[in-house]
Amino acid sequence: MEKIALITGASGGLGQAVVERLGREGWSLVLAGRSSRRLTETHSQDHLQIEVDCSTRSGAQHLLEETISRLGIPTALLHCAGNIRLGAMHRMKEEDFLDCLNANLVSAFHTLAAFVAALREAQRPGAAVLVSSAAARIGTPNHEAVAAAKAGVEGLVRAAAATYAPNGIRINAVAPGIMTTPATNSLLASPAMRDMAAKQYPLPGIGSPEELADLMAWLLSDAATRVTGQVWSLDGGFAAIRPLVK
Repeated sequence: MEKIALITGASGGLGQAVVERLGREGWSLVLAGRSSRRLTETHSQDHLQIEVDCSTRSGAQHLLEETISRLGIPTALLHCAGNIRLGAMHRMKEEDFLDCLNANLVSAFHTLAAFVAALREAQRPGAAVLVSSAAARIGTPNHEAVAAAKAGVEGLVRAAAATYAPNGIRINAVAPGIMTTPATNSLLASPAMRDMAAKQYPLPGIGSPEELADLMAWLLSDAATRVTGQVWSLDGGFAAIRPLVK
């Protein structure tokens, strides 16, 4: 059976790393994003590319219909779509908060729903990996919007994993700390800012999207066939242990 993986947010930093990682493993890939121009600029004409807004039910359904009609039924979903909205909640505009929810949580809900519906109709097993954040696991100043959205993603993962386990569909998430991607350029704009960010972590440093892509690929692999409903942290211990104060 051909291995077909659907990757949302494929033109972002994490999406690019996931495309590269799965491409080396011989997956047939479907790359989804809100801008066909950005997809083409990032990936040339490689792979099947679909412009879509998966934060709506109709958009997510269109994505699966196009994928199935042009390539086949995907048995893997890597939902890398999302954004980062920082700022204290009393100063955040309503449209910014709603944009954060739509990009991170609502898109995950609709895309996962369309994915599992397609698998159930075809009576096939599959695996999905969603993206949370260390900010959903431990209180971090000025992260209220993204923390709420990503905490919703974690709840979605656990509930959906329970619902679809009888269908052989595994659903997990990864929860990174800060990574070097275009989305974090403004947070890591100077050596001083980068050094300050790195020192937040018990294992000091800044993560890379390639590291996270490796973990996501493992969660799709045969080595993880007994893993579902889990959130895997890749954050240098940020959410679990207190760093040594020097």
